Amino acid sequence: MVQELQNRGPGRNGDTLLMNATRPRRFRTLFISDVHLGARGCQAGKLLDFLRNHEADTIYLVGDIVDGWALKSSWHWPQLHNDVVQKLLRQVRKGTRIIYTPGNHDEFLRGYYGTHFGGIEVVEQAIHIAADGRKYLVVHGDHFDLVVTQARWLALLGDKAYDLALTANRLFNAVRRWLGLGYWSLSQWAKLKVKNAVSYIGEYERALAADAKKHDAEGIICGHIHHAAIHDDFGIRYVNCGDWVESCTAIAEHQDGRLEIIHWVAENPEVEIPEFSEVRAA
Repeated sequence: MVQELQNRGPGRNGDTLLMNATRPRRFRTLFISDVHLGARGCQAGKLLDFLRNHEADTIYLVGDIVDGWALKSSWHWPQLHNDVVQKLLRQVRKGTRIIYTPGNHDEFLRGYYGTHFGGIEVVEQAIHIAADGRKYLVVHGDHFDLVVTQARWLALLGDKAYDLALTANRLFNAVRRWLGLGYWSLSQWAKLKVKNAVSYIGEYERALAADAKKHDAEGIICGHIHHAAIHDDFGIRYVNCGDWVESCTAIAEHQDGRLEIIHWVAENPEVEIPEFSEVRAA
């Protein structure tokens, strides 16, 4: 199912923004992916703070918002996770349109395409028409990950290893905070520095760009690999929302169609942001 949103206007450039908001900023569209509510590594407090400081006419939830894999393994649903859900439902009641394209971790929702949950629309993928007229395919992206599609057992094993890495990383960063140092992520560093990981990201981006072309789209907005980016490397605008486990990033569309990556630094001074973040803007 492909849902098309008809909205048009001027502008095209993509930007990257690192900021701390003092009052709600209004955008035309927000794109959020890979929150992993129900997982212990989820940064629900930071996302809740982000949602309190940002509003939009439309919000896309681009998959892995709820982590069904983690919940099956061990139930973990603190109040902050529930607060995020309630905040999104309140946004719907206030008039925000929310479109949810499930990913592999919330695949249990894939049996509900075309339905609504509290006004949140569940679709397989969507076509978003930006204010500048650019047509974007919006999809989580796990269908282009061969580990997920061809070796599910390996994906589940990798998920457990990722959880262990996050636990080790929290302990490591607790020591860094005690020493007065900033946040540093081992897993994100590996993604950017290890040759095979960099190659994997490149092939993933190339596959998503090719799929967008098949849909006659000029760009694609996705998630899944927890690596925020905006670029035109494959002859099409590739946009990845990042995640809310480590980097705490979202994509925002301005009223003129310009896209930016927001690395959220919440007003709470204890909120951490990875020091290594380098995101290309187109």
